Amino acid sequence: MNDILVDLKTESNIAFGKLYKDNFGKISKFVKNNGGNEDDAEDLFQEAMMILVNKLRQDEFRLFASINTYIYAICKNLWFKKLRNKNFQVSIDEIDKSDFRNSINESIEDEKSYLEKLKGYLSKITDHCNRLIHDIFFQEKEIEQIQKEYGYKSKHNAQNQKYKCVEQIRKIKEQEENIKK
Repeated sequence: MNDILVDLKTESNIAFGKLYKDNFGKISKFVKNNGGNEDDAEDLFQEAMMILVNKLRQDEFRLFASINTYIYAICKNLWFKKLRNKNFQVSIDEIDKSDFRNSINESIEDEKSYLEKLKGYLSKITDHCNRLIHDIFFQEKEIEQIQKEYGYKSKHNAQNQKYKCVEQIRKIKEQEENIKK
């Protein structure tokens, strides 16, 4: 799991600060363009952070998008829900279409970048781990099913192998990030 996600689980102020710096501007602009103000944006961002931390603490939670894309999606959904609950009538003309289009394009580019990086990492791990990671995270197979299919003697062995494979990816990611520095 990404280091920032681990830090968020422990409610690290540094991690929250980085997410705020990276995301609040876009969130604020979105809220202001859709009938809100700066205070609304701050409240919305706080609520999104609480939702994110709660999700991260759930064992079954899997993040398939970039963290920034996920935060933006949470905020967008929360904001539209608030507008509906307050009986605001927001016409499509009031929504800044170019901002909306740009945010979607940014999200798509973030996703593409994330998926390209992930493909690169997966191509560098062992074939066994590649298959295991694919089955667990993309096919969403339960650990009991993995145990049977891969012939592990216990659920613990299957989970241990999953951990080792995820560690292979994490180490490759760290190596590549250190090379870029």
